[in-house]
Formats: sequence, C-alpha cells, structure tokens
Amino acid sequence: MMIAPPTTPTTTRAALGRTAALLIAGAVVVNVAFLGLGTAFDYPEVLNQPPADVLVRFHANAVVIGALFLLLAAGAALLAPIAIAVSRLGTGAALRASRIVGVSAAIVQVVGLLRWPLVVPFLAGESPTPSAAQTFDTLNLVLGTTIGETIGYALTAAWTVLVCLGLSRTVLGRMLTTIGIVAAALIAVGTVEPFLPIAGLANFVGYIVWSAWLIAFAVLLLVRRRRSA
Repeated sequence: MMIAPPTTPTTTRAALGRTAALLIAGAVVVNVAFLGLGTAFDYPEVLNQPPADVLVRFHANAVVIGALFLLLAAGAALLAPIAIAVSRLGTGAALRASRIVGVSAAIVQVVGLLRWPLVVPFLAGESPTPSAAQTFDTLNLVLGTTIGETIGYALTAAWTVLVCLGLSRTVLGRMLTTIGIVAAALIAVGTVEPFLPIAGLANFVGYIVWSAWLIAFAVLLLVRRRRSA
C-alpha cells in the first residue's frame, strides 16, 4: 500500500498534471523520432556502414533526416524539465540528486544529437571527401559514442534509479519501482556497447521498458490528481 506524500505547493493538482504531461511527451516524442529515423535513415544500424556511405545516405534525404534528429534532440531535452518536475514530488537526498543528474543527462544527449542537424549537413554530399568522412567519424566517436551515448546512458540510468529510490514508498509503489530499476539496468548496459556489441540490444530493450515506465508513471500521477480533486 502506497503512502500519500505530505501536501505541499509542489504536489498540487496543477503540478501533477504538468509533470504527467512532460513524462508522456518525453516518451512519445523520442519514440516517434526514433521510429521515423529508422524508416528514413535506417538509424541506428546505418552507423555500422563506412562514414562516407552514411554521409551519402544522409545527403539523399537531408531535410527529413535533419528534422527528425532535431525532434529526437527535443525529446532528449525534455528530460531536463521532467527531472525538475519529478524532483518536486517529494523530499530527500535521492530526489535532490536526481534533479542534477537528470538535467545533466538531457544536456549531454542533446549535445550528442545536435551534430546531425547542425554539422553533418555540411559534411554530407553525393561524393564526400576523405576529410569530411574523417571528421564525421571523429564526431561520432566524441559526441556520439562517448558523450551522447556512454555518458548519456549512464546518467539516464542513474536518474531513473534515484527517482525510484526517492519515490518508491510515496508515489511509485513496488511494481513501478522494480520496472524502473530493471529499465535503468538495461540502459546502463549500453555503456559497454563499444566492447560488447550485444549490449546494444539490451540497451534498446531498456529504452522501450523505460518509455513504458514513463507513461505508467504519468498515468499514476493523473490518477492521483483526479483523486485529489
């Protein structure tokens, strides 16, 4: 049985509604963008091809692909307001830390993704030069694999665990806490993908579970909001 948190200005009906809306928007925007990129660009499998080939494919549909990456970056950026809103649902060190970790996760993922709409269009072409391909490969390593993915996965997983710890007894309950921690563990496995390719599949499944967890979290807040009316 869940214990209701104390009534504070941060847990008003309006705040619950806003937080639920952010959680749903975050899950929906990211998944819509990801599905679009899979259809239009064969992303992320396309990254297994030689850099020059990736640039040629990007150039062939640059406007649509760039727009989808902007949408994906916007979805990642939503984790910042989500982290702030969720941290106000209760008290404690875990929730205070989750705010910083969640905002940091949003920043590093946006930085990693923005290379696609802001830099790659200037490198792509029907016949990319060797220097363009080398620059693209370096960007993928630094901004993509290292910053956006490895650090982004670790911070997203850490944020999820902190939220589960901070709200397990007041909002989430045992089931959603367990689902959140499982999702976080699978996402965290993605940090070793450069050394263990199969980790990519675990990470992919983790993000699916995480998206479902965000929506279930939002539904729970909407139910709480309705009951408080």
